[in-house]
Amino acid sequence: MEFLQRPEDASPLHGPEEIKQAEAGVGEPIGDARTKHLARVPLFSGCTDEELARIAHISEIVESPAGTILTEIGAPGNSFFFIIDGRVSVQTPIGSGDPLRPGDFFGEMSLLDGEPRSATITATTDVRLLIVERSQFWRLLEEAPDLVRRILVVLSRRVRRLEQVANSLLLGLSRT
Repeated sequence: MEFLQRPEDASPLHGPEEIKQAEAGVGEPIGDARTKHLARVPLFSGCTDEELARIAHISEIVESPAGTILTEIGAPGNSFFFIIDGRVSVQTPIGSGDPLRPGDFFGEMSLLDGEPRSATITATTDVRLLIVERSQFWRLLEEAPDLVRRILVVLSRRVRRLEQVANSLLLGLSRT
């Protein structure tokens, strides 16, 4: 169960003024705005405009207030998140992880291996997130194959950091 709350009185993409402008044909189309958000995410930096448009089509942008629990340890994972704006904290079974900022992502592990969430992620500021649901995740990887490599690099770094923490803990225990 995801704890992310989608605002009911606002579009997940835009505020009321932007929606009025889009409906009136003024300003940029909503899809173009989503593509602009994607272009700001470092993970998508190598994507073509066509790839960004396809990714925008299978994702949604959601805003959540500070304090919102976005994922919880042990819960099933149904979404992959990219941070567009704001910051989140990471709590794992062994302690706090590095905070995540715009351009970072989370939630991929549960979608890759089908296991429950391995961290509780909480918005520490108001956040704007690009979300890809489980049903679209593999399509996302097919639409932009270079993402697979980038996700694997980030996963590898995360595993190495965890190994370093575990080794430090074991070293500390052996000295006592």
